[in-house]
Amino acid sequence: MRPAWQRFHWLWDVVFCIAYAGTLVYVLLDDAAPAAKLVAGAALTGIALAYLLEGRRSLFREGSDTRRWLFAGVILLLIAVAMFADSTASFGLFIVCPLVYMTLDFKPAAGLTSVAIVLSPVASITRQGIEPPVLRFLVPMIVILLFFSMLTGRYITGIIEESSARAELITRLETSQAEVARLSREAGTAAERERLAREIHDTLAQGFASIVALTQAIESELDTDPAAARRHLELTARTARENLGEARAMVAALAPADLTAGSLEEALRRLLDRLAEEHTMAVSYEVDSPLPTLPTAVEVVLLRSAQEALTNVRKHASASSVLVRVSAVDGWVRLLVHDDGTGFDPAAPADGFGLRGMRSRAEQIGGRLSVRSGHSKGTDVELEVPA
Repeated sequence: MRPAWQRFHWLWDVVFCIAYAGTLVYVLLDDAAPAAKLVAGAALTGIALAYLLEGRRSLFREGSDTRRWLFAGVILLLIAVAMFADSTASFGLFIVCPLVYMTLDFKPAAGLTSVAIVLSPVASITRQGIEPPVLRFLVPMIVILLFFSMLTGRYITGIIEESSARAELITRLETSQAEVARLSREAGTAAERERLAREIHDTLAQGFASIVALTQAIESELDTDPAAARRHLELTARTARENLGEARAMVAALAPADLTAGSLEEALRRLLDRLAEEHTMAVSYEVDSPLPTLPTAVEVVLLRSAQEALTNVRKHASASSVLVRVSAVDGWVRLLVHDDGTGFDPAAPADGFGLRGMRSRAEQIGGRLSVRSGHSKGTDVELEVPA
């Protein structure tokens, strides 16, 4: 972003043109010799051309230090020539001194403009000689001009420095905002990847695990118990179809297929019926009826958590019975999955994604997950989510 002083620099261009034209007219109307007026006018015009061709870039600090110093030196030399040719050209200092301050840093600019101001009376004395009345007038005038020049120069350079600092700060802020936006997009991408990982783990991966287990059972029963093999074969086909439905729902960014086919209670009951068909454990289901109307996001978390807990029971617990209870208490919906299996140490590090994914899902909707278990003591997985 361009500093504010650069955006309003056209005002200085207007002042420059007026001061240049006024000084040039004043010189041409002076009673000096024609040759002197011609030299002074040419020098003033040279200052205007130097500003037009190089000065504006130097003022904006776009050129190198050498080019800025060269520009300042040229206009100081030209104003000196103009003043020595015709002392009336000293009015050109009103445009030269600000140009020097805008082009160079304060200290070198103050030194050069002081020299230029002192050259004005020197040029006058050179042309008209030294007279006491003139000295009494020139000495205090020079002191006032030097003080006024430095004060004005300090003000000009201060504005430029502050404006440039603000422009740099704005640029940094814009860069920071762009970086924050980039990090936010990356965080959103990571969150979406994690969500998809949970979805795949809770649906497709579990379905494929069931298909593998059923296929292994069919292999062992094919010769000894054809009826059981056919029953497991039908269950395998149904599980594959349900997995396909889950995949299509995921691609279409819809709710889980189990929920689109009915209520949460019905979806949970289907999970338990499937578990009872695949294994010989006793399965029971208790629910407070009717449950309050829940947002789809909450129902998805409850269903996926129950699905994951039952998968863990099937794969790891070696349980003979499992209980799923859903209740609504004080504005919360509580899901409890209890089994009488071997249990485990919840504090021990786990490599799987299951419990970690369940806890992450719960936290996203303001819920909480607790696990109570111990070796040979069974396991309680309890999820509480806001109704």
